[in-house]
Amino acid sequence: MEIEIKNRENDLLVFTVEGLDVSMVNALRRICMVEVPTLAIETVEILKNDARIFDEALAHRLGLVPLTTDLESMILAEDCDCEGHCPRCSVSLILEGKGPKTLYSGDLKSQDTNLKPVLDTIPLVKLKDGDEVELEAIAQLGLGTKHAKWQPTTSSAYKHYPEIIIDPDKCEACLDCVKGCPRNVLEYDEKNNQITVVDLENCSMCRTCMKDCQNEAITVEIVEDKFIFRIETDGSLSPTEVLTRACDILSEKADKIVTFSEGGS
Repeated sequence: MEIEIKNRENDLLVFTVEGLDVSMVNALRRICMVEVPTLAIETVEILKNDARIFDEALAHRLGLVPLTTDLESMILAEDCDCEGHCPRCSVSLILEGKGPKTLYSGDLKSQDTNLKPVLDTIPLVKLKDGDEVELEAIAQLGLGTKHAKWQPTTSSAYKHYPEIIIDPDKCEACLDCVKGCPRNVLEYDEKNNQITVVDLENCSMCRTCMKDCQNEAITVEIVEDKFIFRIETDGSLSPTEVLTRACDILSEKADKIVTFSEGGS
């Protein structure tokens, strides 16, 4: 298996992987989406709410605020032996404010400075003059299989690596394929009087160029065992952390199948 990083940013990772089949790549995609745990607000105790918003709506809005996650120091609530909440499985966040003002995600004060909202600019509630809000929110680790608020990725997708073949004996450089391509994958090389591929990985394999070519000089196919994989997160975890943890989970699943197949328990 060969992996090549194409783009790496704070919340985005794009890479190519070669040597896998569709089932393995799709399994990795699904694990990235719903089986890598993240931190999200699970329970909210509202002590006071004078705002023009129902308690349930405010609690739902809080639950969708992405929180930075530390998978090394925290465990899932169902794996913890505490009777309620403890620092190993949860973190408390306090929201207090009096109008007139708007409370944002940055106003959530966490008992652990490392576990806090990813962004400070998400509006939570607008308070008019005299309105007051006071609440305590408990955030816990969870899985996207239980609720979408625990999904670490906003985008987890793959596509086959494209292959574009231009037959020089048939191509007359009429430029129909260049003009028809919606993603500017092809370009006319005036010096050599030929069509060249300039942005292969941006090809969506729509095959518009094939339809526009009257001489059938261009062919668009896929590389069977090579894929372009894209992971984008909400900031709770980095794409590298999500991918690494997903690979570990996939490996554990494979080990269980092997053990079962060999007659183990």
